[in-house]
Amino acid sequence: MANILNLVERRNWVPGYRKDPYLTFNFVVEIDGIAVAGFTDVSGLSIETQVERKTFGGENHKEYTFLTQTKYSDITLKHGITNDDYLWNWYRMVINGRITRKNGSICLLDHSGNPKLWWDFLEACPIKWEGPAFSATSSSIAAETLVLTHNGINMHK
Repeated sequence: MANILNLVERRNWVPGYRKDPYLTFNFVVEIDGIAVAGFTDVSGLSIETQVERKTFGGENHKEYTFLTQTKYSDITLKHGITNDDYLWNWYRMVINGRITRKNGSICLLDHSGNPKLWWDFLEACPIKWEGPAFSATSSSIAAETLVLTHNGINMHK
């Protein structure tokens, strides 16, 4: 019982008060400190540590696990096309051999628009661009997708 009370005290729990989870549609993406576009989708915030499993002679009933390298997934950004060509120009520089790595952040906002959580991606570089799919029978917005590779993610509040 004492462990539960300590946990409650550490979380600043107040009876009758509940913290609702943040909603996924309320976010901002910045690259080099600039909000570069109104993104509709962000995916790929993923980190995975690889595991190597081994058994040793004489202990065939037991499997040992060893942690190896940690991998960061590529981040995919999607937004409606406007006349702002910041992201296109960044990728075009990569195509032309002028690789410029940039830091960026994905910031989750609360229901009032206040920043609550950040995921900073480090030394990012675009590796794929995808243009809009056109259809005469659709009224959806024209969207482009940019995939970024990077060298790590830090989360902070």
